[in-house]
Amino acid sequence: MIASILISISAIVSAVLVGFVARRILGTAVGWPRSIVVGLLVFFLGVPSAEWTLRQTGLPEGTTVIPAQDVWLWIGLIALSLAWVFALGVATLVAIEAIFPTRPLPNPVDLVRAALRQRKRTRRYLEILTIASRHGVGWLFHGGGSRVEAELSTSEERAKAIVATINDAGVSFVKLGQVLSTRRDLIPEPYLSALASLQTSATTLPWDTVRAVIEDDLGASIDEVYADVDPVPLAAASVAQVHRAHLLDGTPVVVKVQRPAARAQVEADADIIGRLAHRAEARTRVGRDLRIESVARGFTATLVEELNYRIEARNTRMIHSTLDLIDRAEPERRGVVTVPEVFAAASGQRVLTMELVDGVALSDSADHLAALDAEQRDRLAQVLMSTVIEQILVYGVFHADLHPGNVLLKEDGTLGLIDFGAVGIIERSRRQHMTALLLAALSENDVAATDALLLIVDAPADVDLEAFRHDVGIVLTTEHLRTGGQGSIFTRMVDVIRQHRIALPGELASAFRSFATLEGCLRVIVDDFDMVGRALPLMPTLLRRTVSLKRMATDLQAQSVITMARLENIPRRLDALLTGVEKGSIGITLRSDDGDDVSGILGRVTAEVASTLVSIAAVVIAVVLILAGGGPVLGGDVTLFAVLGAVVGLFGFLGLLRIVRRTFGRKD
Repeated sequence: MIASILISISAIVSAVLVGFVARRILGTAVGWPRSIVVGLLVFFLGVPSAEWTLRQTGLPEGTTVIPAQDVWLWIGLIALSLAWVFALGVATLVAIEAIFPTRPLPNPVDLVRAALRQRKRTRRYLEILTIASRHGVGWLFHGGGSRVEAELSTSEERAKAIVATINDAGVSFVKLGQVLSTRRDLIPEPYLSALASLQTSATTLPWDTVRAVIEDDLGASIDEVYADVDPVPLAAASVAQVHRAHLLDGTPVVVKVQRPAARAQVEADADIIGRLAHRAEARTRVGRDLRIESVARGFTATLVEELNYRIEARNTRMIHSTLDLIDRAEPERRGVVTVPEVFAAASGQRVLTMELVDGVALSDSADHLAALDAEQRDRLAQVLMSTVIEQILVYGVFHADLHPGNVLLKEDGTLGLIDFGAVGIIERSRRQHMTALLLAALSENDVAATDALLLIVDAPADVDLEAFRHDVGIVLTTEHLRTGGQGSIFTRMVDVIRQHRIALPGELASAFRSFATLEGCLRVIVDDFDMVGRALPLMPTLLRRTVSLKRMATDLQAQSVITMARLENIPRRLDALLTGVEKGSIGITLRSDDGDDVSGILGRVTAEVASTLVSIAAVVIAVVLILAGGGPVLGGDVTLFAVLGAVVGLFGFLGLLRIVRRTFGRKD
């Protein structure tokens, strides 16, 4: 009984020691289950190993009376044998850990949630694949020549099939398609035109469902917020639907209500889109050149943001602020272009209440525009153009989805901008580059335009700069001589960027898109409106507002404060330097481009090299001592050099184990 207890305790101690030593050698956590298994193996192999060692040395084994002078030698050899078995056990654990690293056990709740998400994602994958196969676009995911796919022999047919697939795939993919339809820098024709035809309408929600969403989001009864709400929607889309209403004070408004299931589906699809983009960037050159994963990440982040109507309310107020600043500078155009007011008390995350803009979209306003005289139409186009250009170049906040459907012609002959779910924001330094590009493009300076573009885009290292400049120059020349027809200098410029596989940052792609769609809106108002010719006279005024004396003085003041702060630190640093020289304690810190302390890295590398050399030297010395033998005989056939070799080799072996594990760790 006592023997069994002692054996059990010894086994447990062995398992704990193996795990502890392995942790010390590896410098990281090691799974206890594998530590216990290896520790038990070490324990059960220890005794046979000790017996074998004693037999090889010629010393008497445990059943024979041991001479008094050999007792300590006998104990030492047993301990050394057990130490080597222990070291080999640790080596086994190190090898297992290097090949199959220990991973923390997941939280059971997280594990269940992950399994449910995986199941939901798999079902959604299968649903999308089924839809794609039904429309004959399985070639997007695999090769093949099925009957349906063989019928899609032209790019136009494939584009139509893709659009049909996207329409059936749901809200997220429709939104993605709509965004891609504006990214000429990513998508070629005829796919671009096909994506532009994506449907935005959807079945309407029953009024009871809409009412429940409004009351839940606002935290109040609908009668406490609105005097009345029309239960028949004004419009219905895949994410939300819009209803006419009146506030308690009689103000006419529109109420945008999000569909209850929209967020859950968008979040699930965003995960799928991100994973597909990651695979595309990892496996294709086009994906890497266009940084498709970054594009998808930006899109999904924007899409999730659009589900929070508080962000759209903030965007609307920002655009309203830019309009107010523009109108202050030129009071005579106040009210020509307006933005609806947002009513914060009647808005939330899924409900947005805005001032009613009673008008007709430019895309459907041919009859209303025909009723205006040429001078009125020209003024509308001129004010709209100058407003959008100034928003982009001077203030850096602009409508990122400005198409004829989001510009309304009101009854009084003015324009109203709506739908601010997507707003572009460009920092000041990039706005300056954009201004330089626009000036160069308007003056047909292809060299300056190319240089300005290269400050804006993310050009790969192997781009042919001369060919790029040539293509930019061709666009500028032909656009300046073009007298009519469709298209835009900005869309053609983006085509050149895409053809050279140059990535265009998302916010700048939005600005280019806004310039191009602005030109489309202007030509709806005035058929032959020359945006290039009419924009050039605006540039001096916009430049004065961008680089005004007040702003230059403020910039100079800020730089002066920064310079003064740096100058104030010079005496203190100089004193520290001189003190270091006096004491002989000056040191040099090397840093990499990203700011990391390279000297620390060099120190660690030097220490590792030294440790490696010492461990290798110990093993070599051990082998030489054991093979050479010699030295005083300690007992039996055991010599001093052989024992020293075994001891030195043990420490060298443990040192090499640590080095091997670090090598595996760096590869991981």
